[in-house]
Amino acid sequence: MDFLGKDIISINDISRNEIDHIISKAFEIEKMSVNEKLEILKGKIMASLFFEPSTRTKDSFTAACLKIGGSVVGFSDTSSTSLKKGESLFDTVKMYEKYTDILVMRHKIEGAARFAAESIDIPVINGGDGANQHPTQTLLDLFSIKKTQNKIDNLHVAMAGDLKYGRTVHSLASALAKYNCTLYFISPDSLNMPDYIKEELKKNKIKFSEHKEIQEVIDKLDILYMTRIQAERFPDKTDYEKVRGVYVLDKSMLNDVKDSFRIMHPLPRVDEIATEVDSTPYAYYFEQAANGVPVRQALLGLLTGGLK
Repeated sequence: MDFLGKDIISINDISRNEIDHIISKAFEIEKMSVNEKLEILKGKIMASLFFEPSTRTKDSFTAACLKIGGSVVGFSDTSSTSLKKGESLFDTVKMYEKYTDILVMRHKIEGAARFAAESIDIPVINGGDGANQHPTQTLLDLFSIKKTQNKIDNLHVAMAGDLKYGRTVHSLASALAKYNCTLYFISPDSLNMPDYIKEELKKNKIKFSEHKEIQEVIDKLDILYMTRIQAERFPDKTDYEKVRGVYVLDKSMLNDVKDSFRIMHPLPRVDEIATEVDSTPYAYYFEQAANGVPVRQALLGLLTGGLK
């Protein structure tokens, strides 16, 4: 399967077979990295361009690159770049095209990553574009699901919280449609999953239902994917205050869950998962974040030709 030079902008650009291949390579790398010095990216340079704040995505890409022999240049604060002087996005990515072999970018504007990919000839990976897509988060989420459930097909998966602005759940819902999972969307009316996602699921004959409370479905679930209410996405802050803290998952809510049930979260968490849940066997969000390293190692290797 040839990934050389491919852009990863949306999870919809990747077939199920390609997703399965990336996940299998991530499992291979995870086993290899225990005992071997990996030089899959030896001599390659990754551009890390983060126009929006990030902890896990930015640093896990950096860690992934360094662990397989690559180098990293870029920025996480535009105030120290020529963007402050009025440089355009086009000129910025064209410049990094000349310096590097692959570009990872996060931007607040939806469609910015695709614009970058259409502007340059090196591979571009979308690290999140506004409320649109976050494909590498979805790949590590699928890897995490496979790791905890030993499969991805035909599972019962709920997504709770900010489903309107949450790019992680948009990407994940589209990806799970490829595996015929049953989906449950839990949110207040003002934060429902966008209609275009639901129409896509209907078109693909994927079962889904919408709910107001986690307790309505928790006993059926294999995975509960919690999300924070994202204050920074709300045009009107008074609307944010109306839904702030609407869901808080605590230990008492876990009495009737399956033994194999796992709680995931793209992080950062605010108050939507009580810290008492961390010590239960169901909490998987910190391991989930760690899974970003092997998944992104696999992706960087495949797109630059170090892996096949």
